[in-house]
Amino acid sequence: MTKNSTSSIDATWTGMVPVDDTALAVTDTGGPGIPVVYLNGHVATQGYWRRVVADLRVGWRHITYDMRARGKSKRSADYSFETNVRDVDAVLAARGVDRALVVGWSYGAFVAAHWAGRNPDRTVGAVLVDGAQPHDWIDEVDVEQMRKLWRRLSWLMPLLRPTGLAPRMTAEQMANSNIEAGEIARKRELGPVLDNITVPTRYVNASGSSFGSKGDEQERIRASLDQVVERNPNIKISAKVPSNHGAILRKDFRAVAEAVREVAALDGGGR
Repeated sequence: MTKNSTSSIDATWTGMVPVDDTALAVTDTGGPGIPVVYLNGHVATQGYWRRVVADLRVGWRHITYDMRARGKSKRSADYSFETNVRDVDAVLAARGVDRALVVGWSYGAFVAAHWAGRNPDRTVGAVLVDGAQPHDWIDEVDVEQMRKLWRRLSWLMPLLRPTGLAPRMTAEQMANSNIEAGEIARKRELGPVLDNITVPTRYVNASGSSFGSKGDEQERIRASLDQVVERNPNIKISAKVPSNHGAILRKDFRAVAEAVREVAALDGGGR
């Protein structure tokens, strides 16, 4: 099911894109500008990007979507990281986009980094917002604690789902997805992915803590990027902003939009 809503500039398409055993809720502003696809945080929805999209305004083609079981997207039997990387291809194919600039926040930054590394000929560049930082932050103790945490939160999830603040996933599925995120963040896993990126890539990092982090843990994770930048000249840190991890798209959206412009300019398509 789809619909078109016409603005003074372009016609925006909204609808469901079938993929595997599910369907993803997608919004595409259309237009002739550089396609920018936005990849959400782990439990976030496409609405989180509205300030970045508004700051960039016209002249770009903005494509946002909800990951499986998030927002208006349907449930699936598979919530693995690999499906989220492949879903980028499914969304772009459905919208007839051959080449795009990928922007990811938090979990979405990992997806963006992997997709950009695997598809250099199809990638204008990447903007990674406070995510995709190689660091061994998860161990066996963390794994067990994470499973316990999501089991404790299982009663709350159904209450939050109507508000769009929680995915339609079980506590076990959420725990498994979070644990997998910790595993793909390990230096030995993520380091080679970042080293393999050959397109312009810019980080926008937050300051302070994130949900579940302790003390200066988040800052130590961000510091891992220093070696990444030294090794790969295609990757730079565009900005370090005052807001914390959870508030960055709300309070420092201008820095994210500026990084998008910076990456596009390096491709010869800046605005």
